[in-house]
Amino acid sequence: MDFKNKDVLVAGGTGLIGQHLVILLLEAGANVRVVSMDHPSRANPHTEFRMMNLLDPGACRDACFGMDYVFNLLCSKGSPQLVREKPATMFDHNALLDMNMLRAARESCSEGILIASSLAVYAPSPVFDEDDIGPAPSRNDWYPGWAKRMGEMQAQAYQEQYPEFRISIVRPANTYGPWDDFASPAAMVVPSFIRRIEGGEDPFVLRGQPDAIRDIVYAKDVARGMFMAAEQEVVGGPINLGTGVGVSILGLIKTVIDVSGRDVQVILGDQQVSTGDSKRVLLIHRARKMGWKPEVSLRDGIRETFDWYRSHKKDKSRYDPFASL
Repeated sequence: MDFKNKDVLVAGGTGLIGQHLVILLLEAGANVRVVSMDHPSRANPHTEFRMMNLLDPGACRDACFGMDYVFNLLCSKGSPQLVREKPATMFDHNALLDMNMLRAARESCSEGILIASSLAVYAPSPVFDEDDIGPAPSRNDWYPGWAKRMGEMQAQAYQEQYPEFRISIVRPANTYGPWDDFASPAAMVVPSFIRRIEGGEDPFVLRGQPDAIRDIVYAKDVARGMFMAAEQEVVGGPINLGTGVGVSILGLIKTVIDVSGRDVQVILGDQQVSTGDSKRVLLIHRARKMGWKPEVSLRDGIRETFDWYRSHKKDKSRYDPFASL
């Protein structure tokens, strides 16, 4: 699809992936509408910004009206602990955001949609294959995983009934970068580590399994993969967007400390704290087939993220859906 002069909605366009995707679309000549609950100051000034709660089906219809294409980047994410504490919220938000947006996009949008699913759909496995998600999501991703599976099933049903409406699905790995959530209880591993190190924690207490392996990918690479999937109109199966390799949690914190320039001691805390499955790495055959591969190294990505965080520590423009729950 040629995005030049197309009217494109990026739902969640003020987030860590959306920020980069919006730039790619603007560079391609698209007219971009961004919808989120974040403060307007987070929106790219060259876009049309609307603050709307897309848990509301009516808001979804209004957001999609007149658009040629929709990118749905909406999700509720968080640590395994937050998933255990807010299971109903996790399920409701992820299910409603996907189901409302797909229906609204199909009814209001002429060409297609890209849906950001999640690696939470996969059953426990050291390696995640797009063709085999397994019988049930990991217990640590039980509720958001089933919600995202429902979204993918809805997309499959829509693609069968409305074949002219093109639906692409991507499953990003653990994504990090500028504009991430660094402060709330939902903060994921990389922004959480950066906040703690920059906050002066020394010694750094590493809880959970230090040898757990995670596939960690930079947001700019994920955005480029999403853009390529939509541009090439890749339909017919979800696309993993990850590095295809893993890094241990201990190796990750050592990299964060090294990039920070600080001399911080790491000590192991309670290893019985649940931090999820022991290994989670994505196969990226389909992504490579469309010509995509990650380009930003872990060290470079963390350096860029550190630089951004150091200049935005006091930023309060991000909407926290869990703050009042």
